[in-house]
Amino acid sequence: MAAESTSNLSAQEPYVTEFEATVRSVDGCAVRLDRTYFYPEGGGQPADSGTVDGLDVIDVQKRDGETVHTLATDPHFEAGETITGQIDEEYRTYCMRAHTASHLVYGAGRRLFDDPGYGGFDIRPEKIRLDFETDYDPDDVSALTFERMVREVIWDSREVTWEAVKSERAHKRDDIVFNLTDGDEPSDTVRVVEVDGWDIAACGGTHVKNTGEIGPMAVLDVSNPGSNLIRVEYAVGPAAIQAQISERKSVEHAASAMSTSVEELPKRATGLVQENTSLEEEINQLHERLLEERLSTLEDETVSKDGDHWLIGEVEGVGPNDISERVRELAGDAGDVIVLAGVDGSSFLVVATTGDPDASGIVDDVTAEFGGGGGGGSTFAQGGGLDEEPATVVEYVRNQA
Repeated sequence: MAAESTSNLSAQEPYVTEFEATVRSVDGCAVRLDRTYFYPEGGGQPADSGTVDGLDVIDVQKRDGETVHTLATDPHFEAGETITGQIDEEYRTYCMRAHTASHLVYGAGRRLFDDPGYGGFDIRPEKIRLDFETDYDPDDVSALTFERMVREVIWDSREVTWEAVKSERAHKRDDIVFNLTDGDEPSDTVRVVEVDGWDIAACGGTHVKNTGEIGPMAVLDVSNPGSNLIRVEYAVGPAAIQAQISERKSVEHAASAMSTSVEELPKRATGLVQENTSLEEEINQLHERLLEERLSTLEDETVSKDGDHWLIGEVEGVGPNDISERVRELAGDAGDVIVLAGVDGSSFLVVATTGDPDASGIVDDVTAEFGGGGGGGSTFAQGGGLDEEPATVVEYVRNQA
């Protein structure tokens, strides 16, 4: 049976996109040939598309060591006939460039990380991803560093070669990376792809013969998709060009909005961030002063209930989290019970006491009356989402006092 199995020459001769072959079998839409140049899906590379005797090939898979072509419709030919296979040259070329670029990205990773492992690879029309197994923090890795390193190797026009090497000999070499998956079948030989002076790995995909053929390349993102993984996403060809154009447009729009040039944009942006930070600090200080002035006024308007002094009132321009600490400090000092209401998206209530009465009980009473929800403990609680304005809430608490 092994002598009759399909000979797949796609990786060995990736530039061949038209060929003749003899049909070995036809099973519905599934066709096996005596030889083929269609690349079967595997190793992160999608299957080739194209036609077999004019019929669209919608999938190519390797099953039991044989290449199975799935056609869009039942074929008009039978076993024993000679057919012509036509591979979609544009998509094949894209995959060759994308796959070869992965070796350049991996080579960059081998220089940036300490002995990284292979975490996965996937080619899509819009982008490609390559995962490294490493304990490095992705925040310490720059996408621009990857891009610079890879684009320099593309510019160098380095030779790319591939050959079958005895498995035993290949596994003894420390320089060969085995970018293979659990689904790869054991073999006496390993196909080794080498980018001259940059990367060498066991790989069964289709590749270009020179890195210069990869063309435009852009690193889109460096991220952390899971534990001990760093993912590099990149694009080649038109997708890379579009990514770079979009990025340039965004930079130019940002420069225009800030009334500066692209060259001066970093300096201008840094200045605006510093200015904004300073303004935020000033605003926070003003809010604190306004709050203190408001609290000072409310201290003169405390009400008495069961022998306790209640400080009750509205506050403006602050949220519950902004005043929670200050309210805790006031309990037992400015009053035995502090109740402040305000608006932060919706009406809220913050309550602090010396423990008696229970702060959460006051909040529960208010939310039962005006809706919303809240929680806390005996000395501090807060509620939000109230259905009434702060003035109404304050008046209700005063009347209950």
